[in-house]
Amino acid sequence: MNPTPDSPRPSSYLRATLAVAWKDLAAELRSRELLSAMLVFSTLVILIFYFALELDVKARNGITAGALWVTFAFAGTLGLNRSMAIEKDRGCLDGLLLAPVDRSAIYFGKALSNLAFMLIVEIIVLPLYSVMYNINLFNPGLLAVTLLGSIGYTAVGTLLATMSVQTRTRDVLLPILLFPVVIPVLVAAVKASSGYLTGADINEITPWINILIVYNIIFIAVAFMVFDFVVEE
Repeated sequence: MNPTPDSPRPSSYLRATLAVAWKDLAAELRSRELLSAMLVFSTLVILIFYFALELDVKARNGITAGALWVTFAFAGTLGLNRSMAIEKDRGCLDGLLLAPVDRSAIYFGKALSNLAFMLIVEIIVLPLYSVMYNINLFNPGLLAVTLLGSIGYTAVGTLLATMSVQTRTRDVLLPILLFPVVIPVLVAAVKASSGYLTGADINEITPWINILIVYNIIFIAVAFMVFDFVVEE
């Protein structure tokens, strides 16, 4: 069935989404403002865990999943907040909203760029953590869980960051809105990650992975439907 005149063609929709994502990535390549802040913050969190918790090898294995996701969550929140704040402060957000594209394409473009930033931080954090704690984190299952958890985190975080950036207390409001909503993602990601690190049976890990997949599908669909109303407020 041919698309109606009022509906965007899939190719133009995809181009608009990728254009928004590329705009963010290109701007970050020039300024290096967002990634540097996320990386410094992540490194400091890892160092705090390393020096504050003088644990033996077995105890370190037990806290690794939680420590990693605490690091990812806080660094991701910092990135989400700064990403939308930069758009708002520079007037780019208004320009995006005036562009003749579907508003949901703006959401997916921002979500893709935020996911890219978070994945870059994770690519650097995982080897650093492995070296410091002498733990092998290059497990395919763990990496898959990290990807699924990051998708869910940025999917919800991009929507809520768009809401909170309109307020004066955006730096405080985003964590208050975000953390209660992403608790299922964090719990499922920590449980699944811990299962892979401890060599648990796949039947014990699968339910947590299913939760991540279902959460991602539901909240991406919700964000797709409500983003237009969020940016209008």
